[in-house]
Amino acid sequence: MSILPKKNELGFFEIRLESIGGLGANLAGKMLAEAGVFSLGLKGSNFSSYGSEKKGSPVKSFVRFCDPDVEIRDHSPIEQPHIVGVFHEALYKTVNVVSGLNADGIVLVNTARDFDDVRHDLQLEYGTLAIVDALTIAVEEKTKVNTAMLGALYRICDFLDPESMRDVIRKTFTKKYPHLVEPNIRTFDRGYNEVQFKTYDVPESAEGKKFTRALPQLGYMTQEIGGVIVSQANSIFKDLGGSRQGFLPEFQQDKCIHCAACDNVCPDFCFVWEDGEDKRGRKQMFLQGIDYQFCKGCLKCVEACPTDALGNLRELIGYADEHRVKQNFPYVSGGSY
Repeated sequence: MSILPKKNELGFFEIRLESIGGLGANLAGKMLAEAGVFSLGLKGSNFSSYGSEKKGSPVKSFVRFCDPDVEIRDHSPIEQPHIVGVFHEALYKTVNVVSGLNADGIVLVNTARDFDDVRHDLQLEYGTLAIVDALTIAVEEKTKVNTAMLGALYRICDFLDPESMRDVIRKTFTKKYPHLVEPNIRTFDRGYNEVQFKTYDVPESAEGKKFTRALPQLGYMTQEIGGVIVSQANSIFKDLGGSRQGFLPEFQQDKCIHCAACDNVCPDFCFVWEDGEDKRGRKQMFLQGIDYQFCKGCLKCVEACPTDALGNLRELIGYADEHRVKQNFPYVSGGSY
């Protein structure tokens, strides 16, 4: 008798992980598939989809499980998953993370917000929403969010044995990073125990989310005439917000001495300055704030600041847009800042 709770027409139970580079979704998918195959005797496959492998760029990891007597002959990306795991809320801006989700599917989100706020952002009408504050767990245990997300996924996939994942964690980390074995097991256990669920009633006539395949922004049909690159050395959206892994610098102007120590270490010229005069009438540059559109959250400025004008802040959705001080760059042909 099959232990899989659901299957599609090909006999697969499918999971899609939506993440950004650097959060470990690729490794999480590998570990999840490995645990299911070796501990339960299921057949499984895993592969990932990503572009430049650049930290902060979108990443997808796909996991398929099926009964031992089913051949896996489908190696295409998962378009209609039973479960979606969202590792970073910044993805909402540019990626339709719930695209193709079954009507009775489950969405797991790494967030510190409440259910209704997340549901509104995802435009989720029905189904089950699971939330876990994987970032806080990872920070406290000095690990990454992927292990906490795995713990939450195991709680969702109750046909999987949690002890099998603990064995995979030991196997994965013991050889190169033995000091990380126990912290990652604690992270996994906390994700398993701290995930919360809320189900929104699914009407009988409910249909799953329509899957839409994203088209390239600069493909052969959408490229500028003559192949002109109008945004050289930049992402298409000129937005590094997706690179932030949960924290950004908080600026308190009343504590700033305008020493420019932050500007000297900032790799992306995020600090916005303005001409002015000091109390003696001498010319001086004064720091006005941070252009968070170009801030990738490296926090080098916080380390360099000699006062308390800059500090680490857990990023909440909307904070960067509300507190952004725009750079006074001149208009550039083909786009503006």
